[in-house]
Amino acid sequence: MNNFEFYNPTRIVFGEGKIAELDRLIPAAAKVLVLFGGQSARKTGTLGEVEQALGERQFGLFSGIEPNPRYDTLMKAVEKVREEGYDYLLAVGGGSVIDGTKFVAAAAKYDGDAWDILTSMGSKIEAALPFGTVLTLPATGSEMNKGSVVNRESMQAKLPFMSELVFPQFSVLDPVKTYTLPIRQVGNGAVDAFVHVVEQYLTYPANAPVQDRFAEGLLQTLIELGPQALETPEDYNIRASLMWTATLALNGLIGVGVPQDWSTHMLGHELTAQHGLDHAQTLAVVLPAMLNEKFEQKQAKLAQFAERVWHIEQGSEAEKAQQAIEKTRDFFERMNVKTRMSDYDLDESAIEPLIESLTQHGMTQLGEHGDVTPDVCRRVLQAAL
Repeated sequence: MNNFEFYNPTRIVFGEGKIAELDRLIPAAAKVLVLFGGQSARKTGTLGEVEQALGERQFGLFSGIEPNPRYDTLMKAVEKVREEGYDYLLAVGGGSVIDGTKFVAAAAKYDGDAWDILTSMGSKIEAALPFGTVLTLPATGSEMNKGSVVNRESMQAKLPFMSELVFPQFSVLDPVKTYTLPIRQVGNGAVDAFVHVVEQYLTYPANAPVQDRFAEGLLQTLIELGPQALETPEDYNIRASLMWTATLALNGLIGVGVPQDWSTHMLGHELTAQHGLDHAQTLAVVLPAMLNEKFEQKQAKLAQFAERVWHIEQGSEAEKAQQAIEKTRDFFERMNVKTRMSDYDLDESAIEPLIESLTQHGMTQLGEHGDVTPDVCRRVLQAAL
């Protein structure tokens, strides 16, 4: 196990009816800007519960944060914060709304060009507004981490940033709020959480049995409950477990002291930026091909994955590892998330622009060994057609 420092200050308030706790969690004198996506937050009653819980506080609303939140939209929120004097933010939605709110929190306190926040991957952030979240879509883990990803369409750029200053102060997780999610979003969420775990687990053995067993338990839970969540959308226990699993998949805990990959995510971001695919769709396309491309380096861990998660007992180490990749692809398909570029009407002509953009964004030494180069990514995309 490698040396590490673990820090996570986010308070989790979990359970049905917990939105009412906002009155306790947000300072009484705060002037709050509530940020959300579309009108589903209003139609499902979630926004009404939030407004009721805010009580006598001054608050305003900012709607329209997109899936894969857009830089231009978020800058309008920054302008609203500055002009109207908000000193506290509340994100109501899924990972995109929360990611966007993290950017707004940092950009509102940043004196220079806010794009610097993204091009510096967060290193230029010196202050941020305090904020909390009400999670309605379990997927990204953004409700309990310091990361965010923002999309700038004019540049065809989707860039991540991290800062300890953008940990949410709290996150409210009410599983009932997931009952009305479209099937597509439920499937995407399970796949997203699955790949978050894999990026921190499927590297090479690092003598970290605690992290391994924790990761394997999360993966098994997603495999077991993901399909059930599609079939029984209002089963509280299934939705509660899925919600908590997605949070634990990327709150930092399973990644401490172990090598991490993230090449699938970085390549997937380019697919979203150029072709508008859902984040989970890009992960489902890239991951199986990436695992095959890096098969020899990852073989030992893939075989462990096969035995402990997929219960594959027969065959050589290489045969078990290969079966694990196939079962992973099958799982994504069972969650209604397709795994080939051709499923999204993309052919070989899409590859070179993706590689060029990846290179322009400095993503030239990815993976746990820093050896996932643009040439490797090109082969991955060709295999993913």
